[in-house]
Amino acid sequence: MSDTQSDGRRPVFAAERRQRILELVRANGAVSLRELAQAVHSSEVTVRRDLRALESEGLLNRHHGGATLPGELSREAGYAHKVSLESAEKAAIADLAGALVEDGDAIVIGPGTTTQEFARRLTRHAELAVVTNSLLVAQVLAGSPRIEVMLTGGTLRGPILALVGSAAEQSLAGLRVRRAFISGNGLSAERGLSTPNMQVAGVDRALAAAAEEVVVLADHTKVGVDTMVQTVPPDRIDHLVTDDAAPREVLDDLSARGVRLHIAQF
Repeated sequence: MSDTQSDGRRPVFAAERRQRILELVRANGAVSLRELAQAVHSSEVTVRRDLRALESEGLLNRHHGGATLPGELSREAGYAHKVSLESAEKAAIADLAGALVEDGDAIVIGPGTTTQEFARRLTRHAELAVVTNSLLVAQVLAGSPRIEVMLTGGTLRGPILALVGSAAEQSLAGLRVRRAFISGNGLSAERGLSTPNMQVAGVDRALAAAAEEVVVLADHTKVGVDTMVQTVPPDRIDHLVTDDAAPREVLDDLSARGVRLHIAQF
């Protein structure tokens, strides 16, 4: 069974489409019906049918016009799973975000596979000071003698290879840097950035509080998605770097709230 695309793309078979839907839900937690339909280039009617089939197999739950996994609002995808998803988009976002850093800057960087890609673009800079709670970011920058890297304290959170907890938050208190580059599990115009874990959220808030400007790095699968804990409200987000598959309606709403958009092509 397949759906023929009106814009000339090849037909998308149900099994392929449903696998993609599962990947999106597993990566993001809760995903709306509209965003799923856009991501798999199918109608909402078709995706609703897919969700019913996947729910009947016990693979996800239909919920509030979209889909979640069991326990999803508090679920945190691990590094090993996230690193394989949306790699082209993440690379394009990282390239574009790199233009927001200048030699001599002091910045903070949060955890995530997209921020890890972003860190790889920083190795050409000189006299850069980077504060991070991400072991992945620190590892990427460790071989760059012209970049000073400072790790926060804290407790290691294995799924995302990042330091969290009160020690991490306290080590960021009193800092003032030019920009914070952070990711998350969801970004909506109503709630801003969110994550499933309260400890991760606490450090993300501290990272944002240390910066004059907040830059969110989020591929299209995260845009329009909410997870359990709000980290940065929309009026505190200065820049969003995303890809051109992000839902236009959500981007327009964020822009209307004063967020400057940087759309990567890939």
